[in-house]
Amino acid sequence: MTATVPPVPSQEPIPDPAGRVELPPGTTLADNRFVNDDLLPVPVARRRWTTYNFAALWVGMAHNIPSWLLASGLVALGMDWKQAVFTIALANVIVLLPMLLTGHAGPKYGIPFPVLARASFGLRGANLPAMIRAAVACAWFGIQTWIGGQGIFVLLGKIFGGWAEAAEVGGQPWTLWVCFVLFWALELAIIYRGMEALRRFENWAAPFVIVGAVVLLVWVTVKAGGVGPLLDQPSRLGWGADFWPVFFPSLMGMIAFWATLSLNIPDFTRFGAGQRAQIWGQTLGLPTTMTLFALLSVFVTSGSQAVYGAAVWDPVALAAKTDNVFGLLFALVTVLVATISVNIAANVVSPAYDLANLAPRFVNFRTGALITGVVGVLIMPWKLTETPELYIFTWLGLVGGLLGTVAGILIADYWIVRRTVLDLPGLYTPGGPYWYTSGWNLRAVAAFVVGGVLAVGGSHSAPGKGPFPEDGLIPALEPLADYGWAVGLAASLVLYVALMRFGGRPRTADRGR
Repeated sequence: MTATVPPVPSQEPIPDPAGRVELPPGTTLADNRFVNDDLLPVPVARRRWTTYNFAALWVGMAHNIPSWLLASGLVALGMDWKQAVFTIALANVIVLLPMLLTGHAGPKYGIPFPVLARASFGLRGANLPAMIRAAVACAWFGIQTWIGGQGIFVLLGKIFGGWAEAAEVGGQPWTLWVCFVLFWALELAIIYRGMEALRRFENWAAPFVIVGAVVLLVWVTVKAGGVGPLLDQPSRLGWGADFWPVFFPSLMGMIAFWATLSLNIPDFTRFGAGQRAQIWGQTLGLPTTMTLFALLSVFVTSGSQAVYGAAVWDPVALAAKTDNVFGLLFALVTVLVATISVNIAANVVSPAYDLANLAPRFVNFRTGALITGVVGVLIMPWKLTETPELYIFTWLGLVGGLLGTVAGILIADYWIVRRTVLDLPGLYTPGGPYWYTSGWNLRAVAAFVVGGVLAVGGSHSAPGKGPFPEDGLIPALEPLADYGWAVGLAASLVLYVALMRFGGRPRTADRGR
C-alpha cells in the first residue's frame, strides 16, 4: 500500500527549540492497520510530565512487595546485607543506562515503544518485540495481582478472623479468590481512565508508600529497641571464590527485574516535557529508590529478628503481627497503593500499547488494558510463584536474556545507525522508509535470534530444581547463561550494527532522512 501522508514540503515534522518533533497539523495517516489515536505521537502541547512526575513514577513502582523481597532473597543465597544492597544498587545503575537511551525517543518524537520498534524491526516486524514484551508484562501483572490479593487476604483475615479457614476452591480459600478478583478489578478501573489518571495516581502514591514503609521501620525499631543483630551477621560467601559465582547470576536477575521497563519506557517518556525531565527524573527515581528500599527492607527485617526471634522477610506477614486495628488498616491501604502503583505502570501500560500496535483497527489503549487483565489471570500466576526455582531462575533468567536482546537492537538502531533521527510519518506509512521486506527488517530478526540463542541457550537447572537440563539446553553455551541479559544486549547490538552497515543497504531502510 502506498503512503497515506501527502508527499509535500508542508508535511515535514515540526521541530521546536527543545528538539521535540511532532506531526504537522492536518497530517493524515489513514491506514488503520498501523494507526489509531493511542499510537499517534503525543502533541508537544500535551508533553508535560516533569522531573517530579518521572521520579514519582519510579518511587511508586519501586516500592512494592517483590522489590522488598529482593534483598531478602540475596541474603538467603548467603550474602550479608552489605553485599545484597551493593548488588541491587549496581544492577539498577546498570539498567538505568539502556532506560535513558531508549527513553530519549519519547520526549523527542512522542511515540510509544512499539512504534519506536518499527524503525528497527519494520512496521510489521515490530510486533515481534512488542508481543514478547506484552507476554512478559501480562505474566508480571498476574503475579503482582496475586501477591497483592494475598496481602489483602492476610491483613483482612487478621482484622476479621477466620478467613484462612474458609472453604477451598481450586486449592485456595474462597476468600483469597475474592480478594484477588476485587484487587484485579480495582487496578483495571484505574488504568481504564487513561494515562493522565495514572500520572495523578503516581504523584500521591509515591510519598504515601514511602511514609508507610518508614512507619513500619519505626514500629519495628521501637519494639526491638534497635535494628537487631542481623547487621552484624557475616556473609556465608565472603568476598572470594564463593561469592562471584553467586554474584553474577544474581546481578543479572536484579537487572532483569526492571529490564522490561528498559524497553517500553518510551510509553511514559513520550509525555515528557523534555529530555532533562526524563533523564533527571529517572536518575533520581530508579537507582536511589531501589537502593534505599533494599536498605529499608534489611533494617526492618533485622528488627523483626530481634522482636520475634526469627527474620520475617515478608512485610505483609510482619504487619499482620500487630493487634492494632488502625495499624492493620494502614498497612492494608499501603499494600494496596504500593502494589497498584507498580502493577499498573509497569505491567498494564506496555501491553495495552503493544496489543494496540498488533491490531490498531480493533484494539485501543483501554481495550488492550482489559485484554492484559484477562491474560494475567489465564496464565495462573499462583502457579508461577509456587517455587523460587521456577520464579527466579526460570522466569527472571529467560525474561532478562530475551529483553536484553531486544534492547540491544533498539539502542543500536536509534543511537548508532540513525543517530536519533527518525522519519516520523514514515513510522506509520506502509511502503515508506521502515517497510523493509513486506514490513519486516530481516536483519533485526537475525540479530534477535542470534542474540537470544546466546543469551538463553545455555539455561540450566540444578538437579530436580527446574525445567532445564543440568548442563544447559545447549551445553556449549552453559557458561553464558549466568550473564544472559548482558550477553543478549551486547551480541544483538554488535550484530545489528554490522548487518545494517556492512551487509548492504536494506530496501527503503532510510528513505526520507
